Amino acid sequence: MNGTLILPQFLIQKSGQTPKEDWGVRVLGGRIDAVGSNQALREQYPEDKIVDAPNSVLSPGFVNAHVHLYGVLAHGIPLTNAPSDFWAFLDDFWWPLVENALDSKMIAAATDFGCAEMLRGGTTSFYDCLEAPFAIPDALLVQKEIVEKHGLRGTLSFEATERVSKENGQLGLQENTKFIDLCQKESGLVQGLMCFHTSFTCSEEFIRQAFSLGADRGVLTHMHCNEGVHEPEYALKHFGKRTLEYYDELGVTGAGMLASQCVQLSERERAIIAEKNIKVTHMPLSNCEVGGGIAPVPELVANGVTLGLGSDGYINDFFEVMRGAFLIHKANQLDPQVMPAKNIWYLATEGGARAMGLKNVGRLAPGWVADLQLIDAAFNTPTKAHNLYDQLVLWRNQHHVKNVMVNGKWRVRNGIVLDADLGAMRARVHESAERMWRKAQ
Repeated sequence: MNGTLILPQFLIQKSGQTPKEDWGVRVLGGRIDAVGSNQALREQYPEDKIVDAPNSVLSPGFVNAHVHLYGVLAHGIPLTNAPSDFWAFLDDFWWPLVENALDSKMIAAATDFGCAEMLRGGTTSFYDCLEAPFAIPDALLVQKEIVEKHGLRGTLSFEATERVSKENGQLGLQENTKFIDLCQKESGLVQGLMCFHTSFTCSEEFIRQAFSLGADRGVLTHMHCNEGVHEPEYALKHFGKRTLEYYDELGVTGAGMLASQCVQLSERERAIIAEKNIKVTHMPLSNCEVGGGIAPVPELVANGVTLGLGSDGYINDFFEVMRGAFLIHKANQLDPQVMPAKNIWYLATEGGARAMGLKNVGRLAPGWVADLQLIDAAFNTPTKAHNLYDQLVLWRNQHHVKNVMVNGKWRVRNGIVLDADLGAMRARVHESAERMWRKAQ
């Protein structure tokens, strides 16, 4: 059986390790079949199709480990006053004007555009968290059909919450369980996981129920955690302890927990995350946008925490997300050596895959999935193995991604997302945003 040889100038096989010059890969089916020098691959597989990629970097595709695809509809929404703090952001803006207003048509338009946008920028896997309490049941099925059309490796969940009512909270949990069961039966690129919102919108019984349902199905259970100062202050007031201490007391902390944000953490909470092998996702740009703070990511990384990066649906160009993580922590800790570029690239690929519980994703090695991207390497200064990560993180954006493959199939060629009319997609997003904005007014 003939395969495809992809022969670049540089190969990032395992993110964080030194890139290899004039090395490439052989793709067979949906997997990486072989890795070697370009010359050796040509000689060993003379009948294979060859994709020559001079002046290009071949890298694992990005893993956006936390996104709200519906978030694009809120870009530019008219507001009388900007929210004054994180609680006001939720209670006065995000919940009533965005999430409560969502319907299936809006979700479909945002998902369609978001998938194309992620592919265009080299993202091949993602985890989306949908909260639309008045669009269930079956909102996840709407998303699933679109994600499958684009051929992305997607993990979808519904952010179940009791903030509307206990009955609506149960509908949210049912949305997740039905979807997880369906996807596990089909064993495709789209999967589900369990999700609830936070400790301040969900009761103790509800939280335990969510974790139990997730454990029964062998999937992670996700929640937002300490995105700002509101949740730990709420936990101290109502439970007598901080958020992760409360979860630990409930007996739900462990390797099955996926906690996003984790911005305002005490020393004890950081220790709980490391001790219990809790997985964490970091959103550097959206944490700034909502005034949540700067997460102690360097400390978590130093403690061996499994950690990935996410866009949060704010800015989905993953180069911008990486640049944020690269720069923000240096400024915060007054240390230019913190969070080197090679570590950032790992978090954006294999780190995110591990945080999401994806197997054999995020590395270009034999037996691993063929999720990859080719990035323009024509930099303004000489590019060598020793400076490649810095060149990429500092001087590249989504428009420098030329080709993207997911599961062995090309989804972007020469900078064009295949089988996608971006103009029509954008028009549908505009129409949906206008309808949502009218509701807000």
